[in-house]
Amino acid sequence: MHNTLTGKVSQKGQVVIPAAIRKSLGLEKGTKVSFEVKDNEIRIKKLPSALDWADLIKEIPVENVEIDENGHYDPKKSPDFHDWMVNG
Repeated sequence: MHNTLTGKVSQKGQVVIPAAIRKSLGLEKGTKVSFEVKDNEIRIKKLPSALDWADLIKEIPVENVEIDENGHYDPKKSPDFHDWMVNG
């Protein structure tokens, strides 16, 4: 969404986020946001919820790696470990 929408600040300093933006970003009652001020602008960002983090963590591959006392591992038992350590 790249439309410019306007609102106004209430007497209490509150601003209503237009419904189209709330719907587009999935902002619901209780959704946490952050505010950043830079160069005379305010940027509002939706903060990730616990569910967002849980979904993100599901995508992280799991590989059990046994490291010996010398800091070495068996690449046959952990074939993806080196690539993950080097490339992330």
